[in-house]
Amino acid sequence: MNEEELKDLLDKTKLPQHIAIIMDGNGRWADRLGVSRNEGHRAGIESVKAAVELCGELKIPILTLYTFSTENWKRPIMEVITLMRLLKEQLRKQTSELNKNNVQLRVIGNIEELPRKIIREIERSITATKDNNGLILNMAINYGSRQEMLRAMRSVINDIRNSKIKADALDENLFAQYLYTKDLPDPDLLIRTSGEMRISNFLLWQLAYSEIYITDVLWPDFRKKDLLIALLDYQRRERRFGAVNINQ
Repeated sequence: MNEEELKDLLDKTKLPQHIAIIMDGNGRWADRLGVSRNEGHRAGIESVKAAVELCGELKIPILTLYTFSTENWKRPIMEVITLMRLLKEQLRKQTSELNKNNVQLRVIGNIEELPRKIIREIERSITATKDNNGLILNMAINYGSRQEMLRAMRSVINDIRNSKIKADALDENLFAQYLYTKDLPDPDLLIRTSGEMRISNFLLWQLAYSEIYITDVLWPDFRKKDLLIALLDYQRRERRFGAVNINQ
């Protein structure tokens, strides 16, 4: 079935409002082709473009991409340097395209620890796209969910000590306001490529009731057709958020 046929099967009234993707498999894709891991990372850029384009076409409001985790610093130094260079290069290259397609760029994560040149490029792209009101492209860079929650808890403790909030006022909704994603709805759908069955310290709080879709497709091979298949799978599910379907 081709891309257009898959689109025709979609119920446009039941699309997720927020999709999160763990983009995995660049290294394995490179190994299979006998090329460098850096080539795998570069090939994955085309998959990012495809996902952004389709979400824009379908008017899905938010796409969050796990771009660089806090654990990625443990990779070989030359691979990390390449990833930083690619990030800087693509931010500079794609910002005008984001504006053209009315995409607003946001970034979550501890960006203060990134190289100064990367921080400047991120800030420039965010500023350049801040008035766009189409798709929100939310990039998780130097992001780790445990670290995010620890940061949030420290802020909560500090605000209680300074009488900004009362301890007994703390509930799930208030705590969520201390997370990076405070003004975004939780993801409806998490997609992980490459067949791995884990969420790798990604949005642990926010994914509590997300539908999870795993595909064996490696990220550099993931295209609009693969995203459409994931969306169709999502639409076949019944979301109960911990409740029971009394009609069954």
